[in-house]
Amino acid sequence: MTGSLPAAPVTHAEADRPGAARLAVLNASSRVMLRLLPHLPDAVKRLLLGRRTVTVDGNTLDTTLQFMLAAQRSAGVNGLVASSDVAVARSQLQKLSSMIDSGVAVDVKNGSIPGPAGPLPVRRYTPADAAAGEPRPLLVFFHGGGFVVGDLDTHDGLCRLLCRDAGVHVLAVDYRLAPEHPAPAAVDDCYAAYRWAVEHAAEFGADPARVAVGGDSAGGNLAAVASQLARNDGFALPALQLLLYPVTDFASDTRSKTLFADGYFLTKKDMDWFRDNYLAGSALDVDDPRVSPLLAEDLSGLPPAMVLTGGFDPLRDEGNQYAEALAAAGVAVDHRQFGPVVHAFANFFPLGGASATATAEVVSALRSHLSRG
Repeated sequence: MTGSLPAAPVTHAEADRPGAARLAVLNASSRVMLRLLPHLPDAVKRLLLGRRTVTVDGNTLDTTLQFMLAAQRSAGVNGLVASSDVAVARSQLQKLSSMIDSGVAVDVKNGSIPGPAGPLPVRRYTPADAAAGEPRPLLVFFHGGGFVVGDLDTHDGLCRLLCRDAGVHVLAVDYRLAPEHPAPAAVDDCYAAYRWAVEHAAEFGADPARVAVGGDSAGGNLAAVASQLARNDGFALPALQLLLYPVTDFASDTRSKTLFADGYFLTKKDMDWFRDNYLAGSALDVDDPRVSPLLAEDLSGLPPAMVLTGGFDPLRDEGNQYAEALAAAGVAVDHRQFGPVVHAFANFFPLGGASATATAEVVSALRSHLSRG
C-alpha cells in the first residue's frame, strides 16, 4: 500500500458519530462539495490533494473519490452510517442522496404491490420508447443500505440510469427494514416482489420471459437469495442476477474487510452495526444461506449472474468469491472488478470519474445480457 488519504486517520474516539449540530454543518458543506465536484478538473483535484495518491493491491484510488473521502474525513466523519440512532441514520442517507442529482429523466410512477405482510411500496420506471417494438426486459431492483437504511429515494438516480441507458423497465421495491423487521423479512418481501413481477410483467408492457433481479450491497444479497429461493421452489428463474458489490457472507472475515476497515466510505463499524440490526431478534444464523448466499450447499442451476466489485470495497473479496463459486457450480458469470472505486460507486456516478465510467460499463453490459433473452 502506498500513499495516504490527505487527512489524519480518524481514531475510534474521533469516529463517534456526529451530533445534530455537526450534521447540519456537514450537510451544508457536503451540498457545496458534491455540486462542485463534477465540475472540478482532475488536475485541480490532484493539486488540492497535494498530488498524493492511494494505491492498494495494485489499484490506485480514483481522484474524485479520493477527494470526496478526504473532504468527509476533514469534516470529522468516517463511514456511511451517520448515527447509531436508526432514524437519524436513515434521514442522513436520504439527505446525502438528495444532494447528488443524476439529471436522468424517465417516466416514473409510484405504487404498491401485495407483500407477505401487507402492501409493498414500489416505484416503476419506464423507458422512453417502451411502447415501440417488442416488450422490454424488466429489472426488479432491491436497494442497498445494510438492510437498515435506504429506500426508493436513495436509489432513484441509479434506477433512472438503469432504465434509460439499459432500455429496461425497472421495478424498485421498498422492502421492510431492520431492526423493526429483522431477517428474513427483507428476503420474504423481495422474493414475493420478484414472483409478483413475473406474474404481472405483461400488464405494464414488460417481457415476462426476461424478468431479472438486481441490487447493490444488501440489495445484491437479496437478489442472490431470491434467485436461490426461485430455484429451490422450482419457480421461473430470473433471466439474470445483477449483483453490485453484494453482501454474500456474514460469517467470514476476508482480507478486504481488514484492508478497507476504515476510511473508504463503508467501514467495519458500519458493517457490524448493519449486521447487528439485521440479525437481532432473528431466528436466522449468520451462516444461513438466506443471510449468507455464498454458504449455500448447492449453487448449481442458478440464473446467469453479473457480479460487480470495487477494488477499495471491504466487500470486494466476498463478492469475488461468490462469482468464483457460481462459476465453479456451472453458472454463467460475468464478473468484473473495477479497481479504482469504493463501495457504492454506482450511486456516485453523477460525480464523474471512475464511478461514472464503471457504472456506464455495468449498464451497457446489463443491456447486452438482457437483449439476448
